[in-house]
Amino acid sequence: MIKILFVCHGNICRSPMAEYILKDMVRKNGLEDKFYIESAATSYEEIGNPVYPPARAELAKHGIGCRGHAARKLVKADFEEFDYLIAMEEYNLRNIRREFGEALAKKVSLLLDYTDMPGDIDDPWYTGSFDVTYNEIVMGCEGFLATIE
Repeated sequence: MIKILFVCHGNICRSPMAEYILKDMVRKNGLEDKFYIESAATSYEEIGNPVYPPARAELAKHGIGCRGHAARKLVKADFEEFDYLIAMEEYNLRNIRREFGEALAKKVSLLLDYTDMPGDIDDPWYTGSFDVTYNEIVMGCEGFLATIE
């Protein structure tokens, strides 16, 4: 089983969107038994909170649910448990390096690195562009799946 952990700052927008988008893709392709997918935060700010309402609404527009999500903090054990730790932006990588060290941070990639447009997925908490974030995450997840299928 391939274990994937998506990471962003608060675990209420981008990383849970990626978690549920990839779960939906995997389900639609009949690959559920091959993947285990979660998400986590680099900060403590939103721990226990559900997916942010505009992110939840964007997922719902595409028929994707996220019921039961509760934001959680990235922990050291995640680096051993998960095969892939995928962050949304360079800022997340800096936070990981600061807290867990460079050696563990080397296990983390950026989601858009799996596309031909590498870079950061801007935080829709600040941009308000949840549709843009959704589309970028879909591109990243499709690119990721293409690399491991």
